[in-house]
Amino acid sequence: MEFGHDTGFGGRTPMSELHVTIETKIPDEHIDMFYRLYEREFGALRTKAIARQVLHAEEFREEMVDPRVHKHVARTGTGEPIGVTTLTRHLATVPWISPEYFAARYPEHAARDAIYYAGFTVVASTARQGAAFHAMIESVVRVLVAERATVGWDICSYNNARFSFADSIRAVLDEQANVEIAVEDSQTYYAARFTGDGATKGG
Repeated sequence: MEFGHDTGFGGRTPMSELHVTIETKIPDEHIDMFYRLYEREFGALRTKAIARQVLHAEEFREEMVDPRVHKHVARTGTGEPIGVTTLTRHLATVPWISPEYFAARYPEHAARDAIYYAGFTVVASTARQGAAFHAMIESVVRVLVAERATVGWDICSYNNARFSFADSIRAVLDEQANVEIAVEDSQTYYAARFTGDGATKGG
């Protein structure tokens, strides 16, 4: 799960003024607004992480209208959408993960169709100081607790190092549920920069 910046826990938008809806399809008139927000918050990751972290516009739209990807949408008291978190139990919709890994690792959950993956969370700047973020994560946790589910997510090293997102998520989950969290996997990317005239050593 990747996050728009500044998902701190103080709040300018009171929790009582927020509600979260779980939607299978985002209305067309809201997709562009969410994509502009997504691009503003995630665009910088194109040059900060080797693995691609940013959905193309068409990929983003596909997720927003794919009923297999549930969108937990934070709204103000007037109904204005100010944030979205994606969650799916259809792991084939997440092209950068291996569904077979999760099925082998969690066979009991796989048999119950109770393995989920969290995609991204993004919150508008007017509410990004915590309340909307909290409300959406609470909505996701209610689903996962009810299903006794396993959920996976990923955070690139840049976001972890600069914004401590892993610690933030752990704190929120520990606050809301009895949950065991473990690092499942890691991947190290290398680069070799060749210098000189290209002659082989010892030639």
